[in-house]
Amino acid sequence: PLSPRVPPPTLSATCRSRIAPPLGRELAKRRTPMLARSRTLLRPVASHARRPLCTGGKVSPMKTGTELYMSLYPEASSDSGLRLGNITPDFACETTHGHWSSFHAWKKDKWAILFSHPADFTPVCTTEIGRLALKYDELTDLDCLVATLSVDPVKSHEEWLEDVVAHCENEIEVKFPIIGDADRSISTAYGMIDPATSGEQELPLTIRAVFIINPENKLMLSLNYPACVGRNMDEIVRCVKALQLSYQKSIATPANWPNNHADIPLGDGRTTSFKGSVFLLPTVSDEEAAAHYPGYHTCDVPSKKAYLRLVTEEQVKTAPTN
Repeated sequence: PLSPRVPPPTLSATCRSRIAPPLGRELAKRRTPMLARSRTLLRPVASHARRPLCTGGKVSPMKTGTELYMSLYPEASSDSGLRLGNITPDFACETTHGHWSSFHAWKKDKWAILFSHPADFTPVCTTEIGRLALKYDELTDLDCLVATLSVDPVKSHEEWLEDVVAHCENEIEVKFPIIGDADRSISTAYGMIDPATSGEQELPLTIRAVFIINPENKLMLSLNYPACVGRNMDEIVRCVKALQLSYQKSIATPANWPNNHADIPLGDGRTTSFKGSVFLLPTVSDEEAAAHYPGYHTCDVPSKKAYLRLVTEEQVKTAPTN
């Protein structure tokens, strides 16, 4: 096996991925046909001591809020699976925007979406990239980077993009990079394909995956769709907004946010003043809740447990961030 000190091989359309040691050893042991042909150099992720949250991400200053809530999620899994709260695998790769030496360096201190599609020159993927391109400027305004990926080489991406632009009913420009993962190392590290069987497949479809990653490189949300169902880009943008708001303000968004709590009981009557309101995170202490969100509303429920603590849109807007 190659020593970690050996310089990495020259890359063409292949990518090398730094992944956890158990998975790296398993891949080397199985050596599927495609992986055996690949010159990919697998390297372990360095161990991550728990670290303070990134100040560049406007983190909530509440000690019992985002900081405590995020500490409940392990930064690494015990079985090499990628789960919420884990540090995402870093990798180097070739993209339609050129070579990247490190995915983590590319997204440094920013939110990012890693958006995989099963294959170039397929119908649903063609519409998805077009619709994502229409949302790109809105995501950029949220300071959220976007990168897409499939197991096709970069040259295939570049040729296929002509079809994407031509087919979209709106005039679009695809401004985000598309990663070429021809050796399947990134797709394997992120759990999008099975390392034991993908080498035997003529068309190794990655799932339609969406990974939303925070400024500390932690996985905050993942969505998995089959190849036959296209994704809703409005929902992806909504998820980014909800995650950023939670991160910055120590809150949790209810179902159907921001179209929620349009009419709720209050005292002897009802009120519409909580439309679009959000909950305080369960970890937030009553003391910090009162200090940062004075006058927050606790919903009355039969259990009499004070866990439904609502704050209005206006209260959220004025709450401090670092």
